[in-house]
Amino acid sequence: MKTERSNGKALAAVFRGHGLPLELMEFAVPRPGPGELLVEITCATICGSDVHTWHGRRNEPTPCVLGHEITGRVAGFGEGASRVDLRGVPLHVGDRVTWTLAASCGECFYCKRGLPQKCGSLFKYGHAAISPGREFSGGFAECCILTAGTGVLRLPEELPDAIAAPANCAVATVAAAYRRAEPAEGATVVVIGCGVLGLTACAMAAAAGAEQVIGCDLSAAREEAARAFGATGFSDPARLREVVLEATHGRGADLVLEFSGASQSVATAIEVMRTGATAVIAGTTMPDKPVALDPNDLVRRMLTLKGLHNYAPEDLVTAVDFLATAGMRYPYASLAGGSFALAQVNEAFASANASPGKRVAVIP
Repeated sequence: MKTERSNGKALAAVFRGHGLPLELMEFAVPRPGPGELLVEITCATICGSDVHTWHGRRNEPTPCVLGHEITGRVAGFGEGASRVDLRGVPLHVGDRVTWTLAASCGECFYCKRGLPQKCGSLFKYGHAAISPGREFSGGFAECCILTAGTGVLRLPEELPDAIAAPANCAVATVAAAYRRAEPAEGATVVVIGCGVLGLTACAMAAAAGAEQVIGCDLSAAREEAARAFGATGFSDPARLREVVLEATHGRGADLVLEFSGASQSVATAIEVMRTGATAVIAGTTMPDKPVALDPNDLVRRMLTLKGLHNYAPEDLVTAVDFLATAGMRYPYASLAGGSFALAQVNEAFASANASPGKRVAVIP
């Protein structure tokens, strides 16, 4: 490995809890075990959930190595490890890859029912406590061990690391939302929350041939970005119902995607749906206030509400394919928040905290 020093060790940024700086520590570079891959990390971007953990708004077992939006190059295969990626493309040492943010067993109740992200023995990168021999399981490090059951995907060389890294979180989650939803082609699509997830949702809807894409965000400053990513209209939450009804001759939206994470936005999503519409709620990943729901309204308007948490391996393939094809028409480079060396990881987190909606990269 390029990053392995003469003492056979590599660096990882260890998170020990809110209010404490991430600490650079050396650990022995692990040998991949049965079914595992060793990857040399080339880039990891700081997701909003990493910032929430850093702030203490969500809890992770500590000490741990944060980071799950990652790209890298294959450095070694363990015994019996798959030598092909999610597309069936052969994998070799040196190939540039990304991988699913979680590994699943493929055999449990949920895996067999198309919900591998709810596997009974799920392992999530950047969310696991380190232990002897298992120190490298997050993105803010020089290497990572990919456990058996991880979906690995070879990356097109023309797709830059800083744009490819969020594919295995934000972009794949949006791909999963559309897989769970009604087709966007010819539809009026409302996207609530215009951060990285919402902007990607606008772009995917536009690329799929949506008739109208209406972005919604509390920040009026995000209108320009929403329109650059394919939105044909924009509103703040207070006026969204009025805007949607006017745009649809009083019917309401065909499809609503909620990525803001605020419970009030879920109520707003329901309010702007037309009869027979579908809403996918994906932004709420922390406890919030309950939302009032009138069952009579649900029944008479024949509404479909779907929750989404994380994604399946097929969604990562969709995400990368989108970024490498139709996604090239949208200004993803504008979402980059700069890059920092691994030794500057604390400065990188401070920068990410100060620039919501941007993806700050950490480069080992």
